[in-house]
Amino acid sequence: MSGIARILLARGLPVSGSDAKDSRGLAALRALGARVEVGHDAAHLGDAQTLVVSSAVRENNPELAAARERGLLVLHRSQALKAVMAGRRTVAVAGTAGKTTTTSMVSVALQHCGADPSFAIGGELADTGANAHNGSGDVFVAEADESDGTFLIYEPLVAVVTNVEPDHLDFYGTPEAVEQAFATFCTTVQPGGVVVACVDDPGARRMLEAAAPSAAERGVTLVGYGRSADAAVRVEGLHATPAGLSFTVVDATGALPMTLRVPGEHNALNAAAAFAAVTALGYDRDRAAAGLAAFGGTRRRFEARGEAGGVRVVDDYAHHPTKVAAALQAARSVAGGGRVVAVFQPHLFSRTRIFAGDFGRALGLADEVVVMDVYAAREDPEPGVTGALVADAVPLPREHVTFVPSWSDVADVVAARTAPGDIVLTIGAGDVTMLGPEILARLADRSGGAGPGPTGTEGPAGPA
Repeated sequence: MSGIARILLARGLPVSGSDAKDSRGLAALRALGARVEVGHDAAHLGDAQTLVVSSAVRENNPELAAARERGLLVLHRSQALKAVMAGRRTVAVAGTAGKTTTTSMVSVALQHCGADPSFAIGGELADTGANAHNGSGDVFVAEADESDGTFLIYEPLVAVVTNVEPDHLDFYGTPEAVEQAFATFCTTVQPGGVVVACVDDPGARRMLEAAAPSAAERGVTLVGYGRSADAAVRVEGLHATPAGLSFTVVDATGALPMTLRVPGEHNALNAAAAFAAVTALGYDRDRAAAGLAAFGGTRRRFEARGEAGGVRVVDDYAHHPTKVAAALQAARSVAGGGRVVAVFQPHLFSRTRIFAGDFGRALGLADEVVVMDVYAAREDPEPGVTGALVADAVPLPREHVTFVPSWSDVADVVAARTAPGDIVLTIGAGDVTMLGPEILARLADRSGGAGPGPTGTEGPAGPA
């Protein structure tokens, strides 16, 4: 929502809006000239002619109800995004996991190719703090959110699918319906366009197979990427480095060495996807690789928050079992001899109920696990669904797993479970991100130090 607002402001349109609580994002929009309110009230509509709403907004929201009463044009976020993409060559990035980072990588690589793309990302670029940009070029890069099925309206020239796994079953109902939605997404690509998908992922591979007949009829090229032997854009020779990753990308043109400033095998695959998308648009492969090498990460995607008492604290937005596992594997790759301490906040009651066992198994990759209670977001509580379901499913000795239902107690519990050399990873899509400074303060108090170390600098735990 804030990314769309940024683009509309950059195009000279008056923008107002509201959110449930204040945030850094709201402050940024105010600085750009938006009229922003905290809390929801019909009076906030003012003289607006169009209301844009996200899927989290319920029908009884006073601003939405008033807009309908007045007969204003009401657009879903996806419709507004499609409107601002009009007239541009669109790259739409979808997938159960990795789409924010991959969208960011595509945007940065295109910038290094001199394209000045417009972009709208579900996270903020670490180097600039921006989640959207109104570029002067003819390319628009968008994160295509599949959670409510609205990613099917974009009609991109290039579609990227990072993986296809069961998620958002509160909307889709079954894993089969999720796969069908992604297969349909492929059919929305413009004739003569390109679908880039990860053939390492079984769901994405099945999607490509299902899409092949329609793609052949419409002149759409299917490009598989990954570490698999049959990948058209293949990742080889992957090595973790103190600064991130090094590997080679092999495509029809040849082999190209590549480096990244971000850790984790999943990010090498994300970079391969971005490389395939950028070169499919006709841009230079060497400049694309240089852009990926310069990519500084995305906020809340393995974002270093600081160090205190010899303990590093990193924050990650992961809220699906596959994402949690990838974040913990990345933490393990940079932990050295230290332990990995996971602090996980489940997101949504429905997701917690459906995937509690999978979350537990993913968290078993850590050495110590602290599970918080569920961040409700747009859902009402479900009886018996708490973070304890996840904690009970973690396959570690019970002394290394704890469920802490009170948010205010978590920082003390985490500090008590850490030792110098450890890396703490706060994980989840809710307000767990706010715990990083709290944990660092407790660690600093324990060590008698002057306070947590600086953030915003690149270190061995990954980019800030």
